[in-house]
Amino acid sequence: MTALTYRYVALTDTGLRRSTNQDSGYASDRLLAIADGMGGAAAGDLASSEAMHIIRRLDRDLDVSAIDALDQSVKLANDRLGELIREDPAVEGMGTTLEVMVWDGEKLAVAHLGDSRAYRLRGGTLTQISTDHTFVQSLVEEGKISRAEARVHPHRSLLLRALLGRDDNAADLSWIQPMLGDRYLLCSDGLTDMVEDDVIQRALSAETIDMAATELVRLALEAGGVDNVTVVIAEFVEKGTEPDPHLSSSDGQPQLVGAAANQARPRTGTASSGSDSAVELDPEELRYAPQPPARRRWFRWTAAIVVVAAILAAGGAYAYNWSQDQFYVAASEGRVAIYRGVQVDIPGITLSHVDELTDIELSSLSDFQRREIEDGVEASSKADARRTVAELDVIAPTPTPTPTPTRKSTPAPSRTTKTPTSANVVWMP
Repeated sequence: MTALTYRYVALTDTGLRRSTNQDSGYASDRLLAIADGMGGAAAGDLASSEAMHIIRRLDRDLDVSAIDALDQSVKLANDRLGELIREDPAVEGMGTTLEVMVWDGEKLAVAHLGDSRAYRLRGGTLTQISTDHTFVQSLVEEGKISRAEARVHPHRSLLLRALLGRDDNAADLSWIQPMLGDRYLLCSDGLTDMVEDDVIQRALSAETIDMAATELVRLALEAGGVDNVTVVIAEFVEKGTEPDPHLSSSDGQPQLVGAAANQARPRTGTASSGSDSAVELDPEELRYAPQPPARRRWFRWTAAIVVVAAILAAGGAYAYNWSQDQFYVAASEGRVAIYRGVQVDIPGITLSHVDELTDIELSSLSDFQRREIEDGVEASSKADARRTVAELDVIAPTPTPTPTPTRKSTPAPSRTTKTPTSANVVWMP
C-alpha cells in the first residue's frame, strides 16, 4: 500500500451581507476542521472560536486512537461552551456546527455535527460524505420532499443537532480510508446554500487546491454571499512528494482562519440592550430547533415498554412481532453479535436474542468502538446491522505460523519444540 500524506488549504470570507465572520477553519498536516457559529447576537463567533481552540489540541502526536481522541475533544469543546453560558447568560443560545477530520497516518477519523459538510472528490466524482442534521434533511429521508425541494425550502437552515454546551447532541463519528488523488472539502453552509453540487465538483477539480478554494469562495459571493463562507481542502499525495511552492501550505505551517483567528469578542454581561423598540431578529438566532434525532435509544426503550404493556394487556401478538423486526449490534460472549428484538431489560420477559454471532472479539476493537458495542448500536434493519459490523475497525492477530518439522536421527526425549509467538498487526480493509 502506498504511504500517503496530504496538502491542505483553508480560506474564509465574511460574505456580502454580514458584518462579522462566525465561521472558523483550520488546516494542518494532521487536522482539518470547520466550525460554523450560530446564535447571531448571542455570540456565534465566540462559539465557533472557542470550540475550534479546543479541537486544535488534536494537532499533535496522539497517545490513543484518533477516533477516541476526537470523541473526547468534541466533548471538551461542548463542555467549554456550557461553561461560557453559565458564566454569562447573555450568550445563552449560542452554538456551532462541527466538521472535523483527524489523520492518523493511515486513515481519517471524522466527527460531524450540524449542517457544515464534508465532500470527497475521487476520480472526478463528487460525493457528500456527511449527512446534514437539519429539518429538511429529515423530510428528505422520510420521502416527503426531494433534494431539489430541500434546497429552496424556507426552513432549510433549521438545525436539529449542534454543539450547544448541553449533553443531548452527540457528534456522528466514523472512519474514512483515503486513496491517492482524493480531494476532501470541508465547508460551511455559506457555500452549499449558494452553490450547487455540480458546480462545486467543477471548482474542486481545479489544477491546485489553492485555485479550487479561491474559486469556491468566489462562486458563493457571486451567487449572493448571504452568509459567511469557509472552505478547507485536502489533497492526498504520496508521502515524500516535494511541496508545491505555489501552494499556500508549502511552508508546512497550520492555517487558522475566521473567528478563531481574530481577537475573541467581549461578552456583554447583559441579555438585551434595554431598548423598548422592536428588534429585528437575526436569522442565525432562529437556526436551532431541537427535535429528537431518529433512532434515539430512549425512544426504543419507550417503544419496548409499550410492546410489553400490549403483550400483557391483549396478548400482543402484533406488538411482539413488531419487536422481532428490530435489530441492534451488541456484545455476546466477548464477541460482536447482531441481535433481533429491542434492547431493554424487563424481568421475566425476553424481547431480544442473538441472531448472528460474529468472529470479531471485543478485545480487537478500539476503546471507542468497544464502548459503543457494549452499550448497543441500533440498526434500522438486519442489513443495516451487518453494515455496522462491516465498518468496525478490527485489529486482528497474525496467524501463528506452523513450524516446519525437522528430521532428527536420534530424538532426545527431554527436548520440546517451541512455537514462535506471533506479533499483532493492524488489519485494514
